[in-house]
Amino acid sequence: MGVKNQTQVVEFVFLGFSGISHGHTYLFLAFLAIYLVTVLGNLMIFTMIQLDSSLHTPMYYFLSHLSCFDICISSVTVPKILVNFLRQQQTISYNECMAQMFFLISFSGAEAALLAVMAYDRYAAICKPLHYSRLMNTKVCTVLAFATWVWGLLNSTLHTALSFKLDFCGVNQIHHIFCDLPPLMKIACNDAHINELALHVASIFVAEGPFAIIVFSYAFILSSILKIRSTTGKRKAFSTCASHVIVVFIYYGNALLNYNRPSAGYSLATDTLVSTMYCIITPMLNPLIYSLRNKEVKAALKKAVDSWRKSEHHHSIS
Repeated sequence: MGVKNQTQVVEFVFLGFSGISHGHTYLFLAFLAIYLVTVLGNLMIFTMIQLDSSLHTPMYYFLSHLSCFDICISSVTVPKILVNFLRQQQTISYNECMAQMFFLISFSGAEAALLAVMAYDRYAAICKPLHYSRLMNTKVCTVLAFATWVWGLLNSTLHTALSFKLDFCGVNQIHHIFCDLPPLMKIACNDAHINELALHVASIFVAEGPFAIIVFSYAFILSSILKIRSTTGKRKAFSTCASHVIVVFIYYGNALLNYNRPSAGYSLATDTLVSTMYCIITPMLNPLIYSLRNKEVKAALKKAVDSWRKSEHHHSIS
């Protein structure tokens, strides 16, 4: 069936930027800047966590994985967008489209699971402080992090395998800016009922399941924080959760807009904006949120900058 599809449609055309006839150079520069900030910001967070021993805790261990997912999600979509801007041709081959969709679904699903793991980590730290070192030991953290990667891969393998069964009958125009399951199902000419059913079932486990874990974790966290008598203690407990809560709201808010759109759909311009926010802007915001709001990350960053300045100073003297 996959070979049949490829003889019918060898490439797809993205219509997301079709309404923009001029200014492709500015769009290229804007997306390039976003991509560079995303990669460098997340790489900075990841490197600091690896090098600074004060950040060798479960919370920052999971944050380093979040940085990896954000780099991966952005790298799956943005480079192809940049190449298409340079070529002035918004196309992607059939095989590239399937590969892009596979990795996008994989990393997105894994990030949803990781956010749930990070919520559980905050629950263990605030609600079970005396048992925290046992609940979140090195082995547990490694298994949980590995499980998020496997979770995403299994989900994307299912959807991609089913997508190879879709026929496109010469229709190759995708109302999107990258390959994703909903817009592909929309242009398929054969029955996509099984794909839709798999998408709905998977969303319960891959998106709603982790979100339920996050909600329940924070319900217990809030209850525990309210029992803390000192204002300083409450503020400290809230501050350890603030960055994660903001990231969760941004991620799930954009995911909701991207995948649970009304049956009539959005206009092409709105669709493009929502997709850009979900897969391109969100990965850029996460390192900014954690570096601006987190005292430990800011302290580690300051230490790294000071160390670099001293190194430069010694080199200039010598």
